Amino acid sequence: MRARNRPASRERRRRVLRQAKGYWGKKKNVFRFAHNQLKKGLVYAYIHRRRKKREFRRLWIVRINAAARALGITYSELMRRLRAAGIQINRKMLADLAVTQPAAFEAVVRSVQAA
Repeated sequence: MRARNRPASRERRRRVLRQAKGYWGKKKNVFRFAHNQLKKGLVYAYIHRRRKKREFRRLWIVRINAAARALGITYSELMRRLRAAGIQINRKMLADLAVTQPAAFEAVVRSVQAA
C-alpha cells in the first residue's frame, strides 16, 4: 500500500472548510465546492483591495467638487490654483474639511481665489 500522508491531507481540507465558513449551501461543507469558492473569493478580495482605493478617490473628488461649486469654483480650477499657490493638501483631507468643517474649507478656497 502506498503512503498518502493522511494527516496533512485532512488538515488541508479542514483549513479550507474553516475558511469557507459562512458560505451558502455546499460551498461551506463540501471540500470540492468550498475549495473552488475560496479561490474565487480570494481573487475577488485581491481585486477589491485595489478597487477600494479608486472608489475612495472618486468619492473625495465628488465631495470636493460639490463643496467647491457651492463657493463658485469648479473642482479642476480649485486643484489647479492649489498647485499654483503651493498649497499641498491631499484630496482626502480636502474632502474631510468640506464635509466636517465647511468654514475651514471655505477659508482654503478663498485664499486660493485671492492668490
